[in-house]
Amino acid sequence: MNATKVISATLVCAGVLLGADAMAQDGGRAISKTTISLGTATPSADEIARIRARHSFLKPLTVPANSYPGQSAPINSMGSWSFVLTRADLPDDVAYHLARTLHGAEKAFCAKLAQACETTAANTLAAAPDAALIHPGVMKYLKEIGAAK
Repeated sequence: MNATKVISATLVCAGVLLGADAMAQDGGRAISKTTISLGTATPSADEIARIRARHSFLKPLTVPANSYPGQSAPINSMGSWSFVLTRADLPDDVAYHLARTLHGAEKAFCAKLAQACETTAANTLAAAPDAALIHPGVMKYLKEIGAAK
């Protein structure tokens, strides 16, 4: 099995099921669209504590109100970090440019999508279980911007 290296990380919410959009198409042309409300399925504070006791990689998080259609209130839940992974032998310069591009757009991502505010260079470093798992090209970028030593 090939080793993988971390390029970036973002927090992904667990336990939220808010709705689904269904669209009928005719040859690529939309002919109808329906939003199906499914409600929410989130754990209580006690359930979060019990789950985290067994699965420490999950972190408490709050999905801000209006993050999804029909979601007018914040949702307290849990999440885990979602990593952008690559093969270990990806050239350092390619990984460096990927990290620089992704993290260079942090503010723009955050302005367009509240959940993307978690996708930061600092969070990439903090979320990796071991800094040795971060691709050397990405680590070079993190050091260059002062996020890593």
